[in-house]
Amino acid sequence: MKFPTFDDVEDERRHRKQRLAAAFRLFGQFGFDEGIAGHITARDPERLDHFWVNPFGMNFKHIRVKDLILVNDKGEVVDGTWPVNTAAFAIHSQVHAARPDVIAAAHAHSVYGKAWSSLRRTLAPLTQDACAFYGDHALYDDYTGVVLDLEEGKRIAHVLGGNKAVILSNHGLLTVGQTSVDEAAWWFITMERTCQAQLLAESAGTPVPIDRQHAEKTATQVGPPMAGWRAFQPLYQWIVGVQPDLLDE
Repeated sequence: MKFPTFDDVEDERRHRKQRLAAAFRLFGQFGFDEGIAGHITARDPERLDHFWVNPFGMNFKHIRVKDLILVNDKGEVVDGTWPVNTAAFAIHSQVHAARPDVIAAAHAHSVYGKAWSSLRRTLAPLTQDACAFYGDHALYDDYTGVVLDLEEGKRIAHVLGGNKAVILSNHGLLTVGQTSVDEAAWWFITMERTCQAQLLAESAGTPVPIDRQHAEKTATQVGPPMAGWRAFQPLYQWIVGVQPDLLDE
């Protein structure tokens, strides 16, 4: 399994858009769609202050490469005919601006992420998979309604800091990928499952976390950017195999 390289910017743009469309299909398949809520963005490889995102109001399960829209740093759609979700721009524009190292960001109103976020706590290292987030996620301990204000987007980006994820209290999860769309999408998928696992464990009794030494060691094994990229590849292969129309340009 080899990380891709590109001969030109068009190839890299196509690759990012293909991964982005696949991520939306997977989010739809896993039930992460909630009406018009949720968004995943991919920084354009040439116009670095622009990002590709889902059309506002299109179901995740229907998104194809050709449906993705390109938004500039003012929130204007410069490629595509659909509108952009105002909340998507308010959050993602500020995350991308604050984190030039980030290629992609993912946010959705998934059930277990929403449930866990209402507890206003970070996740414990209860499982091997949870260790991907050990010391590498933050809590945005505030809720003021739908994020439509750029200033709140800036606050979210500030709390995210250099982490791979942030829990948005009473709202849901947000993850980022430094290497790829693949990475951002995988961190979201596994973080949602980590929320589910901790909720289940705590409902059954008093779970015993992994000790600090071993949690830190495991984090170096399952938490690096390339680990996230690798974990996404089987899912990409599967979704393209069963839903090849997502690659339509």
